[in-house]
This record gives sequence, structure tokens and C-alpha cells, in this order.
Amino acid sequence: MRSALLVIVFLILTLLAIPVLLVSALFGLRDVFIAYGRWMMRVGRFILGIDVEAEGLDRIDRGTPYIFMCNHLSFLDAPLLMTVLDRPARVIVKRFVFRIPVLGLGMRFSGYVPLDKEGAGAGRKSIARAAQLIKEKRYSFLIYPEGVRSWDGKTLPFRRGGFFLALETGVPIVPVSIKGTYELMPRGQWLVRKGPVKITLHEPISVTGYTQDTMVELMEKVRAAVLSGLS
Repeated sequence: MRSALLVIVFLILTLLAIPVLLVSALFGLRDVFIAYGRWMMRVGRFILGIDVEAEGLDRIDRGTPYIFMCNHLSFLDAPLLMTVLDRPARVIVKRFVFRIPVLGLGMRFSGYVPLDKEGAGAGRKSIARAAQLIKEKRYSFLIYPEGVRSWDGKTLPFRRGGFFLALETGVPIVPVSIKGTYELMPRGQWLVRKGPVKITLHEPISVTGYTQDTMVELMEKVRAAVLSGLS
């Protein structure tokens, strides 16, 4: 029942997003449109009965761009994280999502970056575009270092793409642990259960002094921080 109600409400809010997008685009108000999207996510969280506990928000500086790196358990991860962050965060998204009416246009306008390719050496153009936006616009980005959602709730090995982005821009990494979303909506399931979720933002990790030669050390440090919030 909650999932059906959410679909109906989101259809209505998506229609209302059209004039919001038009006005935002006319005046270049990207953060306004993202704020509308984050409000939609909060409405969805309320309808679904998901109680989110956020810890560590006081560890991040309001004026500093970050690369948030979190474990990936469910479709719920990014929407729930966006509802508790104190700033907009862009995401590198698979290109097919940009074909979705309204949503795709809104993401492109807001500064989301399409993932051009997958496989060996994938995403170099996307990483370069995200790096440009961080440097020029001081955007923050959300990255899933695992690359895909976990099938069994266990954290997968980290991939290097997001770490190339961090080294290219010099932006601190904020490890994020999300706990509980797998139980509410595991991969392969479309109905959402009611329940609690805990989101922990750890101390930002500076990338100063790290290079591609020492990237593995950085990856291990971030992974250890993420895992520390899942036990």
C-alpha cells in the first residue's frame, strides 16, 4: 500500500516539477530545482515510513566541496542520503536514466554527469566532466566506490574511478556508511519495507600527498572507514 501511494504521489510531484524546472532553467537556479527534488525524497521517506538516523553531519564544513563515498545496498541509498546532507550533491549516473522524461532533463540541468561507457577504462570522460564541475562550480559529488549494488548485503571491492576524481580535484573524501537499506529494499525487490536506516558520515579524508602510485592505500583507508560504521 505504501509503495502504491508513493508511485501516485511521485507522479503528481513529477508533473509539478515541470514548471519548477522551467522557472529554474529560465533563471539558472540549479540548486532550487535540486532542493525541490530533495523535498520530493523527504516526502517519499515519510510515506514509506523510513526513520533515518544521521550521525556525523557536524564533521563536514558547509563551504567545502566533498566527494561522498558510501556503500551501496539499495536504490534507497542515494535518495535517503540526499535528505540528510546539508548541500546538494551531484551523481554520475548511467546514461539511460537521462532519457527518462522530466527526471533526465532535470538531472542534466542540475549538473549530474552521465556515465558514457562501462567496462575496462570506463567512465574517463565522465570523471573528467565531474572534475571540471568540481573545480569550476565547487560541486560536491556522491560516488559508489563499489560500482554496483550488493546482492547479499556485503560490501564489494572498491573500484578506482571515484579515487581518480578525488586525486584530480584535490577534494576531500567523506566516507559514508549506510546501514539498513538492504533490509528495506534489497537488490531485485521493488516493494519497500518500513523500518530504520542509519547513515554515518565519517571524518573527511584529505587526499593531499596521495598519488596514483599510492591510491591503493587511500582506497583501503576509505573502505576501512565505511566498514567501521556497518558493524
